[in-house]
Amino acid sequence: MGKLDAKIPAGPLAQKWTNYKATTKLVNPANKKKLEIIVIGTGLSGAGASSALGELGYSVKTFCYQDSPRRAHSVAAQGGINAAKNYQSDNDSVYRLFYDMIKGGDFRAREANVYRAAEVSNQVIDHYTALGVPFARDYGGTLNTRSFGGVQVSRTFYSSGQTGQQCLLGTYSSLNRQIKSGNVKMFPRREMLDLVLIEGKARGIITRNLVSGEIERHSAHAVVLATGGYGTIYFLSTLAVNSNASAAWKAHKKGAFFANPSFVQIHPTSIPQLNEFQSKLTLMSESLRNDGRIWVPKTKGDKRHANDIPEEERDYYLERRYPTFGNLVPRDVASRAAKERCDAGYGIGETGLAVNLDFRDAIKKQGKKAIENKYGNLFEMYRNITGIDSYVEPMRIYPAGHYTMGGLWVDYELMTTIPGLYSIGESNFSDHGANRLGASSLMQASGDGYFILPNTINNYLSGEISVPKISTDRLEFAEAEKASIERLNKLISIKGKKNAGSFHKRLGKIMWDHCGMSRNEAGLKEALKLINELKEEFWKELNVTGSLNEVNPELEKAGRVADYFELAELLVTDALNRKESCGAHFREEYQTPDGEAMRNDEEFTYVAAWEYAGEGKPPVLHKEELKFEEVEMKVRSYK
Repeated sequence: MGKLDAKIPAGPLAQKWTNYKATTKLVNPANKKKLEIIVIGTGLSGAGASSALGELGYSVKTFCYQDSPRRAHSVAAQGGINAAKNYQSDNDSVYRLFYDMIKGGDFRAREANVYRAAEVSNQVIDHYTALGVPFARDYGGTLNTRSFGGVQVSRTFYSSGQTGQQCLLGTYSSLNRQIKSGNVKMFPRREMLDLVLIEGKARGIITRNLVSGEIERHSAHAVVLATGGYGTIYFLSTLAVNSNASAAWKAHKKGAFFANPSFVQIHPTSIPQLNEFQSKLTLMSESLRNDGRIWVPKTKGDKRHANDIPEEERDYYLERRYPTFGNLVPRDVASRAAKERCDAGYGIGETGLAVNLDFRDAIKKQGKKAIENKYGNLFEMYRNITGIDSYVEPMRIYPAGHYTMGGLWVDYELMTTIPGLYSIGESNFSDHGANRLGASSLMQASGDGYFILPNTINNYLSGEISVPKISTDRLEFAEAEKASIERLNKLISIKGKKNAGSFHKRLGKIMWDHCGMSRNEAGLKEALKLINELKEEFWKELNVTGSLNEVNPELEKAGRVADYFELAELLVTDALNRKESCGAHFREEYQTPDGEAMRNDEEFTYVAAWEYAGEGKPPVLHKEELKFEEVEMKVRSYK
C-alpha cells in the first residue's frame, strides 16, 4: 500500500480510454452470473452502476438507507448536467470541456480521469434522453442548453430547475428493470456499519436494518461505494440532513486512502440562514446566475429596500471585478467575493450576511414568462421559504457548504487502495481537483456509474471467476459484526445529557469558522484543539435514547457524528499541510495582492492521499504527483 499506482494507460490523452477498453480483460456472460457485486448508494452513480452491472449479467446487491432508491440526494440537484455536444455551435468540444474542468479545479486533478469524464459526457445525455428524461428543448426540438460558471460556452442540459430529480427518476426506472429481471436485489433502509476484508480484499459489508435494528452480513466478490460526499460536516449545508460520510470513513479505517479531504466547495447561491433552529440550508441553482445579476449597495450599512436603491448606487461587484465572466465566475470565486463584500460591511438584510440576486433587468428584457419557463419552480421554492416574490424584488443569497471534491483515493479504474473496493461519484476524489464547476457533478456521477465502472470492474473480476460465493460464516464477518455491535452499544451506554444533533451543530460551527471559505494556520490549529475537546465531551455526555433493536434515528445520528469528528481532524490536518491557495482551498497567507488564490506548483502539484495509521496515531501522507502533458498550468484568471 506504500506506493500509489494510478494505472493511467499509456498513449495520447484522447486515446487512453479507447485503448484501455480495447485491451482490458473481460468476463464472459456465463461467468458473470457467478460473480456478486455489492453497490452501496442509489444516486445517479450507484443506481446507474447497479442497473448497468445488472444489464451485464452480474448478480448485484444494492443498498440504501432511504425507504426508496429514488430518495437519494441526487434528486436535489437543480441546474443541469454538462456535455460537449456543441448544439449551440459555439465551438465547444470534448477538449474544451476537459480544459474547463482542469482549469476550474485549479490544476489539482488527474488529466486522464478528467478527460475521460468529458469524453463520456455525450453518452450520458444520449442515455438519459433514451430513458425519457424531459430535458428542455428549443422550438425546433433540439435539446436546449444554458451556461454555467467558469465557462464561455453553453453546454449545460437541463430540465427546468429539477434536473437531478428527472435524471434520478430515469435511473430509477432502469434500476427497477434490473430488479424485476432478477439481476439486482434491492435492500432499502440499511446502513453500512463496516467493510469486511478477507485476505486483504473487499468481500462484504455489515449493515444495520434501520427498521428492525437487525445486524446483517452480506458478501460479494467486489464492493462499490456510491455514497456521496461529506458536506454535512458543516451541519448547515445544502445537502440532505441524512447525507453522511460514514461508509467512506469505515472503508478509510480499513485501509482505503482518503484524498484531498480539505477540498470542499462552498456554493455561492444558498438561501441565507434564517434562524438558529435550522438543520439545513436550501440551494438556489447556479443556473440563476445566467439571468440574475449579483449586487450590493455601494454604501456600507445601507438597509434600504433593494428596489429603493437606484442603479447608480448599486455595486455589481462580480461584473466589476471579472468583466470577462461576470456573474458566471466559478463557485469558489463567487463565494469568496460575496464573503469579502459582507465582511467589509456591504451585506444586506438584518444579519448583513447576504447579497442580492436580481432579475429585474432580465424580466424587463425577456419578459416574465420567459424567466418563469426557465426557473419557475426555483422562484416558487424561494417564495415558499422566504415569503419574497423574486419577480418583484431580488433574491437574497449567501454561500453555504455544498460539495466535496475530496474523497476516497481511486486509480484510473476507480478502485481504491483496497483490492476489490471501488468508489464512484462524489465519494471519490478523482475528477474535480480543488473546485468543481457547476453541472459537472451529475455528469461525473452518471459517467462513473453507467459507462466507466462497468468497463473497469471486469479487469478485477476476471481474476475472481474461480472464487466461489463467499460465506458470511467466516471469522472475518463475525469479527466485523462483533465490533459494529460493540460500537453501537458503546454509543447507547454513555447515558449523558446531550443529543448527537447538538454536538453536530457545534462541530459544524467550528468547521465553518476555521475551515470554511477561508483558512489560516492559527485558525486551523485552533480548530484541531476545539474538535478534540468537543470529541472528548461527545464520548462523555452523549445521550442516545431507545435501544439497538428498533427504529432509532438518534443512534444513526450518533454513529455518523462520531465519524465526523475523526474526519474533521483529517480535513483540518490536510488544510494545514497544503500551504497554498488553490480553488476552494483558500489559505489567507497565500493570496495575490488583489485577493485571488495563489498556488504553489513547485511544492503542491500532487494529490494528498492519507492513510489511516490507527487510533490516536497521526495519519500518514502519500503523494500522487500530478503530471500535465496536455495542458500548461497557468494562473487561473476569470478577469
